[in-house]
Parts: sequence; structure tokens; C-alpha cells
Amino acid sequence: MKIDVKKIAKLSNLEISPEEEAEFTTQLNNILSYIKQLNSLDTSSIEPTAQVTGLTNILRNDTELHESLSQNDALAETKNKHNELFIVDKLVETNK
Repeated sequence: MKIDVKKIAKLSNLEISPEEEAEFTTQLNNILSYIKQLNSLDTSSIEPTAQVTGLTNILRNDTELHESLSQNDALAETKNKHNELFIVDKLVETNK
């Protein structure tokens, strides 16, 4: 399998030098080679498992019902609203 490191870098929005491209190509080929080795192992006698820690869900069940705010009550204390929705400041800058 040929790995197109330039395409992966572009999809990840990363700029890489030719030296880095060569290094990453080698590293990714090594990873794939190791995965091929793992795929050749006989795991037919091993039971499938989703997790190995033995932890269980420790969250409690909701036992009390709490009334939610109506849309009007939620918007009552804000000055910044439009079409019955909150207006918030932009949180993320994008560079395109």
C-alpha cells in the first residue's frame, strides 16, 4: 500500500517539508508493516472484548424530574437576542 503523505498533510492542514515527507512516509510504512504482523496472529481462541479494565458505569439514575426553563424565561434576562435565539460573540477565528 502506497501512502500519500502529502495528501494526508493537506487534509490535516499541515505544511511539511520534503524531508518531513520522507520521514513520515518511512514511519507510516513501518506502522503498516507492524499492523500486518499483528493481523497474521491467530486470535481465534481469544474472546472478543470491548474493554479490559473491568470498570462499570457508576453514573446514577435520574430520580427527580426538574422543570426546564421556557424559551421566554431563558431569554428574559438577555439583551442580545434575535428571532427568539441568543446572540453570542464569535468564539473561534478562522484563517482561510
